[in-house]
Amino acid sequence: MTRPIFITFALTLVPVVSFAANIKLINDTKTPIRIHTGTGLVKMNKGGSTSFTCRPGKKIYSATENTGKKKTLIFKVDSNHCGKTIRLTSVM
Repeated sequence: MTRPIFITFALTLVPVVSFAANIKLINDTKTPIRIHTGTGLVKMNKGGSTSFTCRPGKKIYSATENTGKKKTLIFKVDSNHCGKTIRLTSVM
Protein backbone atom coordinates (compact mmCIF):
# COMPACT_ATOMS: atom_id res chain seq x y z
CA MET A 1 0.00 0.00 0.00
CA THR A 2 2.92 2.41 0.43
CA ARG A 3 3.82 2.35 -3.26
CA PRO A 4 0.79 4.34 -4.56
CA ILE A 5 1.30 6.91 -1.83
CA PHE A 6 4.97 7.30 -2.77
CA ILE A 7 4.14 7.80 -6.47
CA THR A 8 1.47 10.37 -5.63
CA PHE A 9 3.92 12.21 -3.38
CA ALA A 10 6.62 12.20 -6.07
CA LEU A 11 4.22 13.62 -8.67
CA THR A 12 3.30 16.49 -6.37
CA LEU A 13 6.94 17.59 -6.30
CA VAL A 14 7.13 18.11 -10.08
CA PRO A 15 5.19 21.09 -11.44
CA VAL A 16 2.39 19.93 -13.72
CA VAL A 17 3.11 22.72 -16.20
CA SER A 18 6.49 21.15 -17.04
CA PHE A 19 4.83 18.03 -18.50
CA ALA A 20 2.85 19.56 -21.37
CA ALA A 21 3.76 23.24 -21.62
CA ASN A 22 5.42 24.87 -24.59
CA ILE A 23 7.72 27.84 -24.84
CA LYS A 24 7.07 30.49 -27.46
CA LEU A 25 10.24 32.27 -28.58
CA ILE A 26 9.92 35.59 -30.43
CA ASN A 27 12.71 37.16 -32.49
CA ASP A 28 12.47 40.81 -31.45
CA THR A 29 15.96 41.61 -32.77
CA LYS A 30 16.53 43.57 -35.96
CA THR A 31 18.08 40.63 -37.84
CA PRO A 32 17.04 37.11 -38.85
CA ILE A 33 18.57 34.28 -36.83
CA ARG A 34 18.79 30.52 -37.05
CA ILE A 35 18.33 28.62 -33.82
CA HIS A 36 18.83 25.00 -32.89
CA THR A 37 16.11 23.93 -30.43
CA GLY A 38 17.53 20.50 -29.73
CA THR A 39 14.88 18.83 -31.87
CA GLY A 40 15.24 20.90 -35.00
CA LEU A 41 16.59 23.92 -36.81
CA VAL A 42 14.45 27.05 -37.17
CA LYS A 43 15.08 30.21 -39.17
CA MET A 44 13.38 33.11 -37.45
CA ASN A 45 12.96 36.32 -39.41
CA LYS A 46 12.66 39.69 -37.69
CA GLY A 47 9.42 39.53 -35.70
CA GLY A 48 9.08 35.77 -36.28
CA SER A 49 8.35 33.20 -33.60
CA THR A 50 8.56 29.49 -32.91
CA SER A 51 7.27 27.17 -30.21
CA PHE A 52 8.86 24.08 -28.73
CA THR A 53 8.25 21.70 -25.85
CA CYS A 54 9.44 22.92 -22.47
CA ARG A 55 12.01 20.57 -21.01
CA PRO A 56 13.98 22.14 -18.15
CA GLY A 57 17.70 21.77 -18.81
CA LYS A 58 17.31 21.86 -22.60
CA LYS A 59 19.84 24.18 -24.26
CA ILE A 60 18.93 26.52 -27.12
CA TYR A 61 21.77 27.47 -29.48
CA SER A 62 22.25 29.81 -32.40
CA ALA A 63 23.11 27.94 -35.59
CA THR A 64 25.26 28.59 -38.65
CA GLU A 65 23.49 29.85 -41.75
CA ASN A 66 24.93 27.26 -44.15
CA THR A 67 25.18 23.98 -42.27
CA GLY A 68 22.86 24.52 -39.30
CA LYS A 69 25.49 23.40 -36.78
CA LYS A 70 25.29 24.71 -33.23
CA LYS A 71 27.24 27.92 -32.58
CA THR A 72 26.72 29.78 -29.32
CA LEU A 73 24.44 29.05 -26.39
CA ILE A 74 21.48 31.45 -26.31
CA PHE A 75 19.86 30.20 -23.11
CA LYS A 76 19.14 27.14 -21.00
CA VAL A 77 15.45 26.32 -20.42
CA ASP A 78 14.37 26.71 -16.81
CA SER A 79 11.10 25.46 -15.33
CA ASN A 80 9.84 29.04 -14.96
CA HIS A 81 10.01 29.42 -18.79
CA CYS A 82 7.31 26.77 -19.27
CA GLY A 83 4.05 28.08 -20.72
CA LYS A 84 5.48 31.53 -21.36
CA THR A 85 6.46 33.74 -24.28
CA ILE A 86 10.13 34.70 -24.28
CA ARG A 87 11.67 37.55 -26.26
CA LEU A 88 15.04 36.71 -27.78
CA THR A 89 16.61 39.98 -26.59
CA SER A 90 15.80 39.11 -22.98
CA VAL A 91 17.83 35.88 -23.07
CA MET A 92 20.73 36.82 -25.35
